[in-house]
Amino acid sequence: MTKRIGLGHAPEIYKAMANVQAEVEKAAANAGIEQKLLDLVKMRASQLNGCAFCLDMHSRDALEIGESPRRLFVLDGWRETTLFTEQEQAALALTEAMTKLAATQSVPDDVYDEAVRVFTEDQYRAVAWQVIAINSWNRVAVTSHTPLPKRDA
Repeated sequence: MTKRIGLGHAPEIYKAMANVQAEVEKAAANAGIEQKLLDLVKMRASQLNGCAFCLDMHSRDALEIGESPRRLFVLDGWRETTLFTEQEQAALALTEAMTKLAATQSVPDDVYDEAVRVFTEDQYRAVAWQVIAINSWNRVAVTSHTPLPKRDA
């Protein structure tokens, strides 16, 4: 893989991105969104964007807060299981629709309608902002060819 210029070496911009992420997580917590749901959103967007760095980071984060390895293993096929709650399913559908905007140029009405049915307005905003944030982080890591951190297995 070709070595690339690391985008994290623009400290003021990177700090601003980190601040956005912190605000998203604070808004989500204030709205009653569990961290596990946010981690599923991060994982699903990162799967779609092919971001190995973020998949590595967020799978580890999810496991550390008690997420089931089984749910992470089948996340790509979430529609085919009963392992995910109604809110998680709505968040995953919204994540996919927002992440694929370049191809679809839309969040379908049925996806939006289901999301606003199961989330309050504040919860919906927090989930949507998490999708925006992780897609931005994915673009930083993928564009930079950010290597995985060294660790045992």
